[in-house]
Amino acid sequence: MGLNLRKLMLMVIDAATIAVAAVIAYLMLTELGLLVIGFGKVYGSLVMYMALSVACMFLCRVYTNIWRFAQIRDFVMCFIGLTVAFAFTYVLCDVLKIRCSHVLLVFTYFVSVCGIVVLRTGYSWLYSFMKQQTQAQAGKIPTLIVGAGMAAHKIISEMKETQCEYEPVCAVDDDGAKQGLMLNGVKVRGKIDDIPELCKKYGIRSILVAIPSLSPAARKHALDICSHTECEIKTLPYIHEMISSENDLIHQTKKIKIEDLLGRDVVTFDNKNVSALINGRVCLVTGGGGSIGSELCRQIAVYKPRKLIIFDIYENNAYEIQQELKRTYGNTLDMHVEIGSVRDYAKLDSVFNEYKPQLIFHAAAHKHVPLMEDNPEEAVKNNIIGTFNAATLAEFYKVERFVLISTDKAVNPTNVMGATKRCCEMIVQDMAQHSSVTKFITVRFGNVLGSNGSVIPLFERQLEEGGPLTVTHPEVIRYFMTIPEAVSLILQAASEAAGGEIFVLDMGEPVKILTLAENLIRLHGKTPYKDVQIVFTGLRPGEKLYEELLMDEEGLRSTPNKKIFIGKQLHVSEDSLIKALNKIKRLAADNEKESVIELLEQMVPTFKHKTNKEGV
Repeated sequence: MGLNLRKLMLMVIDAATIAVAAVIAYLMLTELGLLVIGFGKVYGSLVMYMALSVACMFLCRVYTNIWRFAQIRDFVMCFIGLTVAFAFTYVLCDVLKIRCSHVLLVFTYFVSVCGIVVLRTGYSWLYSFMKQQTQAQAGKIPTLIVGAGMAAHKIISEMKETQCEYEPVCAVDDDGAKQGLMLNGVKVRGKIDDIPELCKKYGIRSILVAIPSLSPAARKHALDICSHTECEIKTLPYIHEMISSENDLIHQTKKIKIEDLLGRDVVTFDNKNVSALINGRVCLVTGGGGSIGSELCRQIAVYKPRKLIIFDIYENNAYEIQQELKRTYGNTLDMHVEIGSVRDYAKLDSVFNEYKPQLIFHAAAHKHVPLMEDNPEEAVKNNIIGTFNAATLAEFYKVERFVLISTDKAVNPTNVMGATKRCCEMIVQDMAQHSSVTKFITVRFGNVLGSNGSVIPLFERQLEEGGPLTVTHPEVIRYFMTIPEAVSLILQAASEAAGGEIFVLDMGEPVKILTLAENLIRLHGKTPYKDVQIVFTGLRPGEKLYEELLMDEEGLRSTPNKKIFIGKQLHVSEDSLIKALNKIKRLAADNEKESVIELLEQMVPTFKHKTNKEGV
């Protein structure tokens, strides 16, 4: 362990501190009349104690520590070094017959211990104070830490040691034993419920949730409390995400996503069946560039298909997912992109003929409710005719499985989009009734967070523009799930299906859209109706207050996965369906909007068209 200039300087400072302590001790004892011997007669023992103290602290590795980050252990090692030095001095003075005042030696020991502790503590405090002043001048953001565990300890250390923009001011934790304790110089000043009061008291502008082991329900509670402040809110990821990251904790913090407030566990599935289904097979994804379709492509690619065919009419989206998968898998993924519409039977037929797909995931559809209200003939062409084209070709080419991506809006539909998707379900169920080779399956779920047309991206854009946020009705509620959850359900359904089922996901409790809007505003450090307004625009054409996931007549049975249920297969009259399909195809081709809607009401008895022109 070589001496460097820094260590030598620290040793000189400690030696000087002990020398001053000896002088102070001598003057105190002399003043009190407890010492009558001259200083010149005892300085030898004091010099010995000073030298031994520095040597013992050196051996205790005191000088390898950084003073400004001194911990209790560092002070303990100083104490041990000084105590050992005192004992050696006491014994050596007797053995070597060095004149010594035992009272003076004891007082020098105590004063030197106090001096070295005060010196180190004072330096650490002065450094922190000067740094706080510098940070305050540099516009540091006062931050409250939620949690007082190991993650909080580390992130506070990183905040203090690095040039980050956040300054930890106080911490909260629901553990009563931690109240009032210090965590790297930051005091635990209350519990999670005290956050709004503490934010006002200490001028907090940022909150960091540093408890990565929190359950989704507990995290939702903490975020609900935080959302009632005007602070920016960030959170550490879950433990498994932290372990897989090479970044320090500061760089793993992330802004709160609105899905963090849904308060339920992410739905997970056993991937063994999915892997067995996809591995080595040719998979075709229609609408493969869309939000659901592109995620399907990502998850399918993981299971090493023999070929992956991305079919989409919009070349930009198709190009983006193509390039992403190329970057991820290189030449190990045999991927092909075909630009075309599911309306174009000839194009679709050529794709089937060339690639001979074994699994088809039919995600291509028009999904935007208000736009389809204005263009019902286009919804028919793309959703109904497109599904019929894909399904009939799947049967003709003896595809193993055909999976239709449906929506909760198909249940008791009040809009054209929902009615067309119900027709798609009827087509698939009809094909399932007589197909001996292909298994036809429907997967139905609610609103997908972050998908194209989802309310969350709309709110985010409106916030960036300063508001207001637009909500159609104060009582409108929706079921929500994430895109990866939706796609996992689709793949799981495909792997377990016997044919003809409608798979439904238990999506937990529905969420009020107004609550989402208010929380999103709060999570951006603003106050609803004060900093950002929320305006009610009225239900859009075809929109209803709540969505359903299952029709009453379908019934419901459970599956081995407690989050997935199956609606029983309903009988569909093939003759009536084919006649209706031929007729609605002609009406759509002639752009007969009103006639299209009238026929949809006949084809789907549960379709109660709701224009919302006269209120709810």
